[in-house]
Amino acid sequence: MSVEIIITDLVKRFGEAPALDGVTARIIGGQLTGVVGPDGAGKTTLMRCLAALMLPTEGAITVCGHDVVTGASAIHEITGYMPQRFGLYEDLSVMQNMQLYAELRGLDSGPGGELFALLLEFTGLAPFSKRLAGALSGGMKQKLGLACALMARPKVLLLDEPSVGVDPVSRQDLWRMVQELVAEGMAVVWSTAYLDEAQSCQEVLLLNHGKIVYAGAPGDLTSRLEGRSYLMRDISGNRRLALTEGLQLPSVRDGVIQGASVRLVLAEGAGTEEIGALARSYEARLVPTQPRFEDAFIDLLGGGPGGVSSIAARMAPIPAREGVMVRCHELTRKFGDFTATRDISFDVRQGEILGLLGPNGAGKSTTFKMLCGLIKPTSGVAEVVGLDLRYSPGKAKVQLGYMAQKFSLYGLLSVRQNLDFFAGVYGLGRALRKERVGEMVELFELAPMLDDSPDELPLGFKQRLALACALMHRPKVLFLDEPTSGVDPITRREFWTHITGLVGKGVTVLVTTHFMEEAEYCDRVALVNRGQLIALDTPDMLKQMAMDEALPDPTMEQAFIRLIERQNAREDGREQAA
Repeated sequence: MSVEIIITDLVKRFGEAPALDGVTARIIGGQLTGVVGPDGAGKTTLMRCLAALMLPTEGAITVCGHDVVTGASAIHEITGYMPQRFGLYEDLSVMQNMQLYAELRGLDSGPGGELFALLLEFTGLAPFSKRLAGALSGGMKQKLGLACALMARPKVLLLDEPSVGVDPVSRQDLWRMVQELVAEGMAVVWSTAYLDEAQSCQEVLLLNHGKIVYAGAPGDLTSRLEGRSYLMRDISGNRRLALTEGLQLPSVRDGVIQGASVRLVLAEGAGTEEIGALARSYEARLVPTQPRFEDAFIDLLGGGPGGVSSIAARMAPIPAREGVMVRCHELTRKFGDFTATRDISFDVRQGEILGLLGPNGAGKSTTFKMLCGLIKPTSGVAEVVGLDLRYSPGKAKVQLGYMAQKFSLYGLLSVRQNLDFFAGVYGLGRALRKERVGEMVELFELAPMLDDSPDELPLGFKQRLALACALMHRPKVLFLDEPTSGVDPITRREFWTHITGLVGKGVTVLVTTHFMEEAEYCDRVALVNRGQLIALDTPDMLKQMAMDEALPDPTMEQAFIRLIERQNAREDGREQAA
């Protein structure tokens, strides 16, 4: 029987509004099919319907000839499904999780069998088979999830955003493994918020409001933008201000920071007169550049969210301050015999965006928590706005806002109660608290969901709420720990519009991210690996550091991978020599 999924006029409703509305598509074996779209487009609902975990309200789906309504059991046997949220048991080891999934699949293969050995070797988890799943890095957790999804050697593999929260090196490993499965004839459906991943798929299904707005090769969609993408190079002045002005031009459909340059995408039929005048005002060169799938994605969905931050517009400028806003000197943190960070040092000036990048488990979040006063350094100095966190933690914490990697919101409280709680934690008086909560509700459009739990919100609104809570007290320094992990490109642009606006008012920002296009917005990037700072420079300079004959014009992601691999090779070589 051929490996094929046929979707015909699929409708799935939860209440009155359809999550999927008339979806028709065909997915074949030996091909990687990407499912992309903004938050709430229906991607996860589609994946669950394909896995026969949800039944259609209308329409039909067949998977390898089996109907999802009448043949759900058969579909479960031939399908591997890796859900968006980590579906493993963190208090079981790698091997115990695999054994559990084998038993659930009714397989006789034990931990000493050929299947287990093959999966452990394929995913690179053999050395970690006894480690608890909860102690794995984000990338290793996803590899374990993939191993469990492959347990029954399925014909169809459904991966719902498998690379969320995963660093570029681990993403590269996941991608390699999936490509091998596709080459063997498996049908793989990969839902993703990373458009560079979608661009590498053979076919993409682009969903918006439950409908397919494009189905086909990503290159065919990208080609529609030919002649509409430009770079402003050699900008004299503030590139973030240049982007803000560019996004307000009627002829501009979308725009992002790209290292020291600004990337602008024109509306269909628009000329270059307006962006040409903008480039001249910044003494910049305007040069055509090849369109990207992301350009076409944003264009098809109606363009980006604009360049003006409503929250920044309400804030008074922070007075200029002499000296550095954040100081990190020989910061070291040990957990027993394990050294999470070792002698990390850097300074951050007022109004600067510093990106703290590194693989999963490199020590980024530990560094953040020390700088926020959440954990104490084993040695070294952490200062915020001139205040040493060892001696004045309370005073320092009032000066900063912190948006945690896993949203630091309280699911047992409503959206309104979370806002009230954080306003109180930051010491706002009753009148000011009421004013700020009302302001955040208005600016982040939270009014329709004030009585909902944060756990019930779409990811994009969770992000809005978490940012609102972090900004409630008008902090001078903002710490953002993977703030846009898993959100779609439009929501990510909205978020960075706010950050750009806040920096323009004098706020200092430290951010960790696994999304390398996002790192382009940073003034400087601190690259951390194995608990050590291995590079500190501008995004463009890091690309130059990674440049060689084989990689003459690296992207930020390629530079990240190259610099990490070089450092690992040097350290591993020294260990072998010793």
